[in-house]
Amino acid sequence: MMRRMIQIVGLLFGGLAGLEVQGKTNGMESWSQSSLGIWQGTSLYYFAIGALFGLLVATMVAGRLIRFMQRGVEQTAEMPMRDLMAGGGGLLAGLLLSVLLYPAVSKIGGPGMLIPAAMSLFFGYLGLRIGWYKKDELFDAASAMLEQRKAPPAVDETSGFEEHKILDTSVIIDGRIADICKTGFIEGTLVIPEFVLEELQHIADSSDLLKRNRGRRGLDILNKIQKELDVRVLIYEGDFEEIGEVDSKLVKLAKVLKGKVVTNDFNLNKVCELQGVSVLNINDLANAVKPVVLPGEEIIVQVIKDGKEHGQGVAYLDDGTMIVVEGGRDYIGTTMEVLVTSVLQTSAGRMIFAKPKLLEKAL
Repeated sequence: MMRRMIQIVGLLFGGLAGLEVQGKTNGMESWSQSSLGIWQGTSLYYFAIGALFGLLVATMVAGRLIRFMQRGVEQTAEMPMRDLMAGGGGLLAGLLLSVLLYPAVSKIGGPGMLIPAAMSLFFGYLGLRIGWYKKDELFDAASAMLEQRKAPPAVDETSGFEEHKILDTSVIIDGRIADICKTGFIEGTLVIPEFVLEELQHIADSSDLLKRNRGRRGLDILNKIQKELDVRVLIYEGDFEEIGEVDSKLVKLAKVLKGKVVTNDFNLNKVCELQGVSVLNINDLANAVKPVVLPGEEIIVQVIKDGKEHGQGVAYLDDGTMIVVEGGRDYIGTTMEVLVTSVLQTSAGRMIFAKPKLLEKAL
């Protein structure tokens, strides 16, 4: 098929060249100026001779031309897309420059008529090489522009600052963020990164039943936040491909948006503190709203199991706070009154240490 196309092109160009020769013979600048038309007199003869010559030349060079084109296609297909786009962009810029300079050299006669063609070849090749050598810088610049377009628009500080709250996977699966948003304690925009959604989808598709249920619960929570709650939600479509860990991407995104990370992951909490990123820890909030228990207070609990240390018993308050009862092992399964001795508060939760009030009375 390609050989036939080359032969047809050679035939047409040969015929037109024959007409051009016929026009020059008759003293005209071009065969198109002939008022008799191309199919009168000797024009047909010149056209036939030129077409035949063009067909012969095209047939002779068709094989080499096809092999040359095939090699070019194969080499182009093997090039990385980054190199191909950079080279193509440089070539286009060079050709555009030659088009802009064409009016300045178009009136030059004689051998100067070849200047436009030479100029197109020179600037096209120059643009191609420059684009190829600068491919990395061009790609980085294009990536930066794309990230800037994907990033949420910055809010002018003079008109009021709108803070972004970036949700991580653990706080979405936990589910308490929906109740907190419903109460109105969360202000600003909730940002849900696309890489967090991908991680959540991966968990929801897990073969492990527990993981699958946790992932589906997270997706249900997001659906509830978007459709039922009066909270602005933004899906951030950007990604930081040079960073592998999702937690590191969250820290980077928080720096870019100058927002806060909302999480209940203890390790992510520490990483954000080291990186100077503000954190809203759901566990800290839960601990802050728990009833305050002070040393010396008396509470009634039920000891349900052994503690880690010898003789200890463990009990729990209604809100889930763990109470370690010294000497409570002998009272497992019974409800008793204990005296609070100390309270340990951490981001992981609150732990209360107590001892049976019976022992205090005995003393």
